[in-house]
Amino acid sequence: MTTHQFSRRTFLRGVGVTMALPWMESLTVWGDSPPAGVKPASEAPVRLAVLFSGNGFHSKEWWAKGEGKQMELGKVLAPLTDFREKMLFVRGLYNEEAQKGNIHSSQTGNLLSGAPLASGGEIRSGTSIDQLLAQRYGHSTKVPSLVLGCEKSNPSVHKNYSMLYSSHISWSSPTTPTPLEIYPALAFDRLFKDEVSKGDKSVLDAVLSDATDLRRHISANDQHKLDEYLDSVRDVEQRIENAGKKGELQGWRPTLDAQMAVRKHPRPADGIPQDIAEHMKLMCDILVLGFQTDTTRITTLKLNNDHSSLRFPNLGVDYMIHHLLSHSDTADWLKVNQFFLEQVAYIARKLDGIQEGPRTLLDNTMLMYCSSMLNGNHDASQLPVVMLGGAGGRLKGGRVLDYKEKPERQMCRLYLSMMDKMNVRLPKFGDAAKALEEV
Repeated sequence: MTTHQFSRRTFLRGVGVTMALPWMESLTVWGDSPPAGVKPASEAPVRLAVLFSGNGFHSKEWWAKGEGKQMELGKVLAPLTDFREKMLFVRGLYNEEAQKGNIHSSQTGNLLSGAPLASGGEIRSGTSIDQLLAQRYGHSTKVPSLVLGCEKSNPSVHKNYSMLYSSHISWSSPTTPTPLEIYPALAFDRLFKDEVSKGDKSVLDAVLSDATDLRRHISANDQHKLDEYLDSVRDVEQRIENAGKKGELQGWRPTLDAQMAVRKHPRPADGIPQDIAEHMKLMCDILVLGFQTDTTRITTLKLNNDHSSLRFPNLGVDYMIHHLLSHSDTADWLKVNQFFLEQVAYIARKLDGIQEGPRTLLDNTMLMYCSSMLNGNHDASQLPVVMLGGAGGRLKGGRVLDYKEKPERQMCRLYLSMMDKMNVRLPKFGDAAKALEEV
């Protein structure tokens, strides 16, 4: 540190490492760098996280009714009970274009854009909401967007549609699915390292000198906050280091091509998660760290593909892949559904535990969880949507919104509302020309 006038753009630096800091009361600047002569902002930026899981949910247990603390939840949503007052349950929205193919890939490839999909193995969708926002906010952060996943992409063709549609919810352009990072080690490196390269030194060891100097100039509360943050980074780093050392992968079994791809990466193979539960938890932690430090404001996390081949030995459900489980409302299917919702709750709880001035990080985030069909019978006539967080005070939770019987119920109307809360206002997006007023 060469100056005591810290700003939101202050980083801890070391050889090959640039580590952004979380919000602190001792640092007077927050948000984007202001124009010359304008007083620095003190309000935290709004972040967007989109979580996805494929194949829908238990047809009888995805529901919510009531308001606030009295809101009742179906069994699938039970893990979100603690967040009912910060939760918006949206029923009845759909993508008209997704109805045309009536298979997994044709219902997923335009989930975040509402765009028409090309068939015949051709790749053409639409730029997704996350990437549109990344184009707007990318200049303000080290990483324009994080696009994370827990199951590898499938390049095959199924019933005349590319399975890349089933494998990607984020699209940088109509013909370009955004590269999907499935390895926690490489995602971690994007947040903290200046380049992805093999190194024996911990990122925290690299910035130790800067961190020690910073502690002399911040309040006692901020010293505690800094320690908690560095402990979180160390925890994730150590878990990544330990991954890949316990034998065969559980839940995800990579193809030979995937294994060869790992060997080509400069990062060592210890970034491979050992089981699907740890894989998802690591990706959730990386999402939180990215938001906590304002290293990125836009993240998508695809927990699995549509038409997924994941298995769940951690739940005692290893006899059938996710896709086949989805075709019947069994107790095991419900157990798997709740496992996915537990990931959402885990992120929400961590975000809600991080204070950013008068609000928490969850209060400053829009966390949307969705799938491309309501249930495993390919019902895309209405899409399952849950939103958590407050979007910086612009999104009110504790509500159920039902659009099922309304004539204009395009999913893209929700996206227009979400973009508006991040100060991006478009006359049209996808097949929608007006936002949802209630959101």
